[in-house]
Amino acid sequence: MTSPSTTTPAIPGTVAIRAGIALLAAFAFALSYDALRQMAVAIHIRGLLTYAFPLVIDGFIAIGVGALLMLRTAPLRSRVYVWALVGLATVTSIWANALHAVRLNEQSPQGDGLRLGDLTVGALSAIAPLALAGAVHLYIVIRRQPTPHPQETDTAEHLEAPDPDRRRGDDIRPSIPVQGQPEPLSGAAPEPEPVPASDDEVSAQALPAPRRTGRPPNASLEELLAMARPVVERTGNVDRDAIADEIRDVRGRKVSNARLQKVIDALTKEHEAASASLTPSA
Repeated sequence: MTSPSTTTPAIPGTVAIRAGIALLAAFAFALSYDALRQMAVAIHIRGLLTYAFPLVIDGFIAIGVGALLMLRTAPLRSRVYVWALVGLATVTSIWANALHAVRLNEQSPQGDGLRLGDLTVGALSAIAPLALAGAVHLYIVIRRQPTPHPQETDTAEHLEAPDPDRRRGDDIRPSIPVQGQPEPLSGAAPEPEPVPASDDEVSAQALPAPRRTGRPPNASLEELLAMARPVVERTGNVDRDAIADEIRDVRGRKVSNARLQKVIDALTKEHEAASASLTPSA
C-alpha cells in the first residue's frame, strides 16, 4: 500500500508574485538610494561613506519590517518600541527624498517642459521609500503563509466517506429459523427485542451538538501563576505590566485587575522567599 505524498503543492503564480515583489523592492531601493546619496554629499559626508548613508536608513526600514513580523507575539512594549524605530526611519527617508526633490525643483531653470510645484514633487518623491517598506512586508508575509498538504485533504475526505462495512452491519436482521436447522437450546436466554425510540429522543439525537464560541474561559489561579513565573525568571523581578502583557496579549486569556493583583501578591511572596533562601546567613 503506497503512502500519500507529503510534498507541498505550489500555488499557481507564487513564484511570479515573489519575483515581482523582489523586483519592485529593488527599483524602489534604487530610487531612494540615489536621492539619499546626494543628500549625504550635501551634508558633507566624505568619500565612499556617502554610499553607506542610504543603507543605514532604507536598510533599517527593511530589517525593522521583518522584526515586526517576528515579534508579533512579543509583549506590547517591545512591539511599540520596534514600531517607533521603523516609523522614525520611514519618516526620515521620506523627508530626505522630499527635500532632495524640492531643492532640485527650485534650482531647475524655467523651460518649455512640464514643471510641477514643490508640494507635488515632494509627494511623488515619497513613493519610493513607502514602496520599499511595503514590498518587504508583502514578501515576508507571502513566505510565511502556509499551504495545505495533500494528505490533509485525503484525511478529510476519508472522514466524510461512509463506511460500507458499518452500513452493511446496520442492515443485519435477526435470522429466521429454516426448516431442517436445529432450534436453539432451551436454556439460552432469548435476545431482547429492540425498543423503538420515541419522537423526542429521535429529535434530540438529530440535533447537532452546540459549538462553543468566543474567547477561552478564564484561567484558574494556578494556571495564571504558571503563565507568569517565566516572566519573573526572565526579568528577575515581579513586573506587573510584563505579567499582564504575557497573560492577556501573548496567552490570550482574560484576567481582571483583582485576579491579577492576587497573582502579583503570590509571585512577590515566592520571589521574596527565593531571595531569602539565597542570602547567606550571618
